[in-house]
Amino acid sequence: MKIKLYLTLLFSVAMLAAKAQTADTAKSVKDTVQVFKPVEVPPDFKGGFGKLLKFLSKNLKYPEKAREDNVQGRVIVSFVVERDGTLTGIKVIKSLSAETDAEALRLMAMSPAWNPGIQGGRPVRVQYSIPVSFNLSND
Repeated sequence: MKIKLYLTLLFSVAMLAAKAQTADTAKSVKDTVQVFKPVEVPPDFKGGFGKLLKFLSKNLKYPEKAREDNVQGRVIVSFVVERDGTLTGIKVIKSLSAETDAEALRLMAMSPAWNPGIQGGRPVRVQYSIPVSFNLSND
């Protein structure tokens, strides 16, 4: 069952979005609104995509109520990968159910540090989104 769950995630990851968050500190406070730009090197899970799938597979716990109610689909979680690779500002941007949303948030909150995004040769804060798939199978 978990293999099907993460194969679905594998094909869903194409939806990942990465944008750098920058601010020009030389401008006035009014002009220092953070601007999102694509990054030269997007952040990634340490060890690569396969390790991310393994982390998700090992740690995802399908919520019992969602299982009983046959809730299936994707929760899209957004977060910022900080310059040191930690994840902050974790939030659901596409909900499935209260239980699956809470599980997706729990899962990303326990994620180890990522490799940060790089812009101009320096680590930068990057806004990132990832789908977490919840699929039941008959296995």
